[in-house]
Formats: sequence, structure tokens, C-alpha cells
Amino acid sequence: MAKIDKAPFEEFLIHEARLLDDRRFRDWMALFTDDGSYWVPAVPNQDSPFNQASLFYDDRDLMKTRIDRLEHPLIHAQTPPSRTAHIIGNIVVESADDEAGKYTVVSTVMMVEYRDEQQRVFAGRQTHTLKRDGGGFRIAQKKVDLINCDSAFEAMAVPI
Repeated sequence: MAKIDKAPFEEFLIHEARLLDDRRFRDWMALFTDDGSYWVPAVPNQDSPFNQASLFYDDRDLMKTRIDRLEHPLIHAQTPPSRTAHIIGNIVVESADDEAGKYTVVSTVMMVEYRDEQQRVFAGRQTHTLKRDGGGFRIAQKKVDLINCDSAFEAMAVPI
């Protein structure tokens, strides 16, 4: 694979993280292709979202439902709302098909969530399958492999 300028991919991932931290969930959802999905496996090395339960497996319809709930003023799981900080690093473009405009980008992610006087940390590796869209990208799939995905913890309400 020829050397790829990873700056546009870094900018995209940082922009995505900022949207989540700013609770701009509808703008975040707009980053996904019409058939895009958001997946957080429930066990290490889970190879499919269809052969067992996942922590999250959302298509655009389910994302919209989740966002509608997050924005509802009476949602118990988000009263008070979570405040988050995402840290993205170790970004590597694993595969690139410039002709098809399809890219696989792997990075590490940490999300610190503060809500109701409690702070939680989620960390793992995320894999974005991106498709070129004009001068930018859209997410065909975002998969987040948490290092503690199989641990017991309170349910997550906000995307990682």
C-alpha cells in the first residue's frame, strides 16, 4: 500500500469525537452512510454482531431512536446528562482503496464519562470503515472493541 496522508482521517475522527463530546448526536448520526452501523461487541474477538448479543449494534433507525431518547427531557438514564471527553490516538490507515473510495482506519479511543457525581473510563480500539463523500468521509461502520467489554458495568447511554 502506498503511503497515505493520514491527516484527513485524523481530522475526521477528531471531529467525530468532538460532536459526541458536544452532545451533537444528530450531527454525529449524519456522519454515517444510509446503511451505516455502530457496533460495540460484548465479548473480546466477537466476529459478528449477529451471532450473539452486543453492547450496541445500531443501524440508522436504531441510532435515531437512541438519539430521540437521549434528547428527551425526561430520560432517567441521562438526568443529569453525561459529560464526556474522547481522546483519539494511534491512528493507522489499515487499508485504502482510492478507486472505490473505501478506507479502514484503526485507532485507540478513551472516553471519560462524568454523570451524577460519578466518573467512568472506557478504552479500546475502534475500527472505522469510511467511504469518501465529496471532499470528506462518511462512516459505513464504526466498531469499538472495549478492553473491558465482557465486564459487568452499568449500561451505557451515550455512544463511545
